[in-house]
Amino acid sequence: MLLVGGIDSEFVSVVNKLKGLNLGCDWLARYLSDRKTYNWRRILETMKLLDKVGFKEEKLSSLLKAYPDLVGETSGNKAYIMFEKFHKVGLQMNEIDKLVIDNPEVLLEKSVKRILEALKFLKCIRMEKQFIVRFLLCHMKLICSSSFLGPRAVWNRFKIGRDELCQIIKEEPLRLFSIASKTNKGRIELDSLDWRNAEKTTFLLKLGYVENSDEMVRALKKFQGRGDELQERFDCFVKAGLDYNVVRQLVKRAPHILNRPKDIIEKKIIMLTDYLVYPIESVIESPTYLCYSMKRIHQRFTMYIWLRERDAVIPRLTLGTIVGISNTLIVSYFVNTHPEGPATWENIKKAST
Repeated sequence: MLLVGGIDSEFVSVVNKLKGLNLGCDWLARYLSDRKTYNWRRILETMKLLDKVGFKEEKLSSLLKAYPDLVGETSGNKAYIMFEKFHKVGLQMNEIDKLVIDNPEVLLEKSVKRILEALKFLKCIRMEKQFIVRFLLCHMKLICSSSFLGPRAVWNRFKIGRDELCQIIKEEPLRLFSIASKTNKGRIELDSLDWRNAEKTTFLLKLGYVENSDEMVRALKKFQGRGDELQERFDCFVKAGLDYNVVRQLVKRAPHILNRPKDIIEKKIIMLTDYLVYPIESVIESPTYLCYSMKRIHQRFTMYIWLRERDAVIPRLTLGTIVGISNTLIVSYFVNTHPEGPATWENIKKAST
């Protein structure tokens, strides 16, 4: 057996640590191979890390007895980086604890590398933290056994953009393992993505895009979701009272308005027509209204209605002005036009937190 590192300090520290866990030299000798090289410093780092993240004496002893390979194949300081990233995406300590207990292979060097690859991939496509947490908790064994391409390689391979890729994985999380696999065996069939684009292409043809044109290629990247989802979102505007052809021209001019879920679009339409009592046609002039959060919309509408009832503001401001301008300007130009405005604005913000 070849020893790498200071045998007089690091090796002795590992042995002493194992003795403290009731795992002596006999246990160590049983699981080490004279055909392998061991980095005692890295092993010691991992044992200290496990202790730090909650694997105290009895728990650590049980873990090593169940998975003795962890002594020889651990990743040391890299695992610490991995745990830090777990914390950053929102994993709680008890969840990390369970992940390691259920999947001790996460501590192996090759597993840590793959987990960090997966986290980097998901971060690069701007995946929400909540999704990443669920993904890690549900699919850790698959992550540990999969090696990923970089997002740019996937974009180029399948001719899809960042947002489209993010949406695909949100809808079918397991697609990540086939889309981004480094091995040909696991890669997604192009036909399935072609079918997905075919649905979307059908929808875009209805809007007036020309098949196989450069404009169609750009539109496929701008519109997010399946063809049937885009149609449902489109129909929200027609059902609200807009003419079909008007909606068609609107979404061609501002495709991002169809990139919100159907229920969110419906809520924003209700806020506009029932709460603010503006005609649905207002979105034609200010389609970006649909891109703002419900919280922002509710705060701005509530303040505007309060001012309007007191004749302290123009009766029919555009949506772009009400929702789009900064908080600083909304205070300067509108809130401060009434003596009670500042206090009312603060109460509205507090009520919506």
